[in-house]
Amino acid sequence: MEHAREQGLWKRGVLWLLVLGPLFFASYGFANWFTGQRADVGSLVFAWEPQIPLWSWTIVPYWSIDLLYGLSFLLPACRREMDRHALRLLAAQVICVACFLLWPLRFTFERPPLDGTFGLMFDVLMGFDKPFNQAPSLHITLLVIIWAMFANHTRGLFWRGLLHLWMALIGISVLTTWQHHFIDVPTGALAGFVCLWLLPLQSDTPLKQMRLSSDPRRWRLALRYGLGATLCAVLAAKLGGAWLWLFWPAVALAMVALNYLLFGAGGFRKQADGRFSPAATVLLAPYLLGAWINSRLWTYRRPKPSQVAEGIYLGRLPAPHDLEGFAGLVDLCAELPLQRTPPAYCSLPSLDLVAPDALTCLRAAEAIEHLRHHGPLLVCCALGYSRSATAVAAWLLHSGRCQSVDAAVALIRQARPQVVLGPQHLAALQSMIDAQAGLEVAHAG
Repeated sequence: MEHAREQGLWKRGVLWLLVLGPLFFASYGFANWFTGQRADVGSLVFAWEPQIPLWSWTIVPYWSIDLLYGLSFLLPACRREMDRHALRLLAAQVICVACFLLWPLRFTFERPPLDGTFGLMFDVLMGFDKPFNQAPSLHITLLVIIWAMFANHTRGLFWRGLLHLWMALIGISVLTTWQHHFIDVPTGALAGFVCLWLLPLQSDTPLKQMRLSSDPRRWRLALRYGLGATLCAVLAAKLGGAWLWLFWPAVALAMVALNYLLFGAGGFRKQADGRFSPAATVLLAPYLLGAWINSRLWTYRRPKPSQVAEGIYLGRLPAPHDLEGFAGLVDLCAELPLQRTPPAYCSLPSLDLVAPDALTCLRAAEAIEHLRHHGPLLVCCALGYSRSATAVAAWLLHSGRCQSVDAAVALIRQARPQVVLGPQHLAALQSMIDAQAGLEVAHAG
């Protein structure tokens, strides 16, 4: 359901354009000038790239991004959306120009003289666009951000299809106008998706959730993922060629490490409907594939949920066909998206291999108690062995079905022997009980 559009937003959009326009030309021009003075500017070109054709007509979609850049400020429906869009474009400028200054690359193809209108458009372009600033392609980075904004406000199958076709043509044009080498395209897309992830239009930015963890277990897990990211990055840099794609899992693992260290479960950007944001999906794709395979390998011998109490089941994150017969789902998995949600759904993302805290236990218990009235309820995490088992134990205690942590854990292990509940999980459950007891005493007083 769309919200009513705030009045007078066009003035705010004009103000942002007056700030971003001069900044764009000033910073881009400075990077061009500075890099042009250097003698150590290299290039990264794959052997197959000379086969890319020069299509002079694609200068039209290439240039069109400038028009779309300005028009994109007419689309936001509220100040927050306007400001986040502008900040995304600003972040793109900062990231790309910083990369141009730190790791400059040069475009190496010599474009032949071109006549007519298309030739004139190339001449105007080369008046300020020099062949020094390549990866990440600022053109592609801006395209990702502008594409996302237009996609949010374009309705109808025909218009959405036309939009995606034209945006894809802009993306291709950076190659067919001989403005960029291939390496600039995926790196530019990466920078664009980082901007989308960093500055979501609706929810809080991960920077607002940033807290340095004091949990030694989270530090150890962050170190492991950080080492994996470093290994992938070193292999990509040393081996080159197709191995450069290892930078993608390097980025994904680095982001997971930062989630454990700084951002928490919110860094995965799991939404209220159980899905990931498009930016998080793209950035984390290699990790998501590995995490999904891992969850299936650990549970392939016992894929079905286990009934703990009447109407309450404990299991792994379900595939769409696994939801047959369930009216509700309480989901504690932060690192994997849900493909389909049942009518009654509650997402309480928690980090893998880290015990949920007492507050999360209480929220999970309340969610289970509320949703179980809709019908059979599945409580899940990636495997259905720890986080979700802690949540069910919390519900057993909160509802009075069990009088102690040991009794709740024993009941769950009887139903699902594979559960892994360590001292941290038991301590979180006991803290929840103690907090409830304290509240009852305070109310009685």
